[in-house]
This record gives sequence, C-alpha cells and structure tokens, in this order.
Amino acid sequence: MLLPTESRYTNQHLITTFYLLSVSALNAAARLIFHLRRSDHVSDALVSLHWLRVPERIQFKIAVLTYRVSMVTHHGTWGRSPLLLMSLVDGHCVLLVPSVRLSTVGSRAFPVAAAQIWNFLPEHVVAATTLQSFRRHWKTFLLQQSFCL
Repeated sequence: MLLPTESRYTNQHLITTFYLLSVSALNAAARLIFHLRRSDHVSDALVSLHWLRVPERIQFKIAVLTYRVSMVTHHGTWGRSPLLLMSLVDGHCVLLVPSVRLSTVGSRAFPVAAAQIWNFLPEHVVAATTLQSFRRHWKTFLLQQSFCL
C-alpha cells in the first residue's frame, strides 16, 4: 500500500515523465521532417510547421475545451456549465477561478486551469463566434508569444 506522500511522488513523477516524453517526441518529429541533427535547435522548424511547444499546446487544448464547454451550440450565447462560473466584467466574459485547498493538485484541476487560461485570452480571441475561428486566433496568438514573431 502506498502512503499519501508516495502516491503524490508517483503522480508527479508520471506527469514529469509524460511531459518530457512529449517534448522529446515533438522535437524528434521536427528533426526528422527537416533532417536536423540532435544538436540543432528545433525552434525554427516548429515555427515553419506551425507547431506549438508542449506548454503552449497544453494551454491551447485547455482553452479549446473551455470554449466548447462554455458555448451553447445554438444562438452563439454563453451557456451555464457546472464546472465553469462566468461573470461579465466591463463587457468581457470572465471565468471565476475557484479556490483550491491543495496547492499541489488544486491548481491543475480543470476548472482552475481553464479559468486562469481563459482570463488570459485577448479580447479578439474570446470574441470568436465559431470554434474554428477561436482555434485559429488562439493558435496564432500563442505562436506569436512563444516564438516572438
């Protein structure tokens, strides 16, 4: 039987391992496509492929899920989700960040991470009327921020 501290270590270890494997796989794929050596930087390859780095990809996925949960498919109006509490501040839809009890796990919970990422989004991204335009604007914004374009 695992003690609570061992369980947390195991979970953190799995998350770190998955993250590092994802970064390795992404970089290896970019190197394979562009025939780069292991010592070459892959940033330019990622930009030309329009690929996000792993942390930005995680933000992208969470924001897209948040958009899909938040939007009602008919009439394009904001819906009510039990996971996400919204308020209107100065004409801008802001998600309320729930309080967390455990700083190690709570900040990674979907409602917390989704609200933090959503509140970071620029106005033109949030104002997108379709999922396709939301994804396009959000990915462009992340690419510009990540690679200083």
